[in-house]
Amino acid sequence: MSQPTTIHAQRLNLTFETNDGPVHALQDVNLEIKKGDFVSFIGPSGCGKTTFLRCMAGLETPTSGEITVNGMTPEEARRARAYGYVFQAAGLYPWRTIGGNIRLPLEIMGFDKADQAERVKRVLELVDLAGFEKKFPWQLSGGMQQRASIARALAFDADILLMDEPFGALDEIVRDHLNEQLLQLWARTEKTIGFVTHSIPEAVYLSTKIVVMSPRPGRITDVIESPLPKDRPLDIRDTPEFIEIAHRVRDGLRAGHADV
Repeated sequence: MSQPTTIHAQRLNLTFETNDGPVHALQDVNLEIKKGDFVSFIGPSGCGKTTFLRCMAGLETPTSGEITVNGMTPEEARRARAYGYVFQAAGLYPWRTIGGNIRLPLEIMGFDKADQAERVKRVLELVDLAGFEKKFPWQLSGGMQQRASIARALAFDADILLMDEPFGALDEIVRDHLNEQLLQLWARTEKTIGFVTHSIPEAVYLSTKIVVMSPRPGRITDVIESPLPKDRPLDIRDTPEFIEIAHRVRDGLRAGHADV
């Protein structure tokens, strides 16, 4: 049985007006994301990956076309707490403990203290940070800070997790470890995940669907449905199936450049 559609974009265009003239960030973008999908967006810098993610979150307004999140406008979905958003930097307040940072959106949303405490405990366990609630961000490594940021986005239990290149600044060993943990988290929570990355191996390893985008104006040049099993050890990256998908992603990126 087919899963319901979570995010649907149709003929989406976005043009920024600047002092130097219009900047066409997105052009005629069409995409359907099903409930439970893990969708990675990959393309060169400035191709509109983050802009598209921000459109889903209601942080940017398209110039034309349609986008819905759980059948609502992105603004309605934001008010309904339909998604959590993880930025490139962890963005933790240094004067608040890890628990305090995770509690912040819950405090703003008016959850009672007992519920806040239960949710903080649960998401810290989900991201393997149990016992670190009273630590401050500066006492944690970069990878641990980013896991705390993911915990904060999960705290109010939104169905959708939007992640804007969350591991881009981390070294390869830490990144591999967090990729494994993110897949385990996705398997346990069954969230729908939209994930921006510049890394072909990361996109192929994590995703059920890989969206390849062209240089500006950002267009979708390929949508690759992954045949890889949900259970993915890191060494799956050495298999012919993985390498074949990575080649297709690379070919799509090259074709996008050639079309400009």
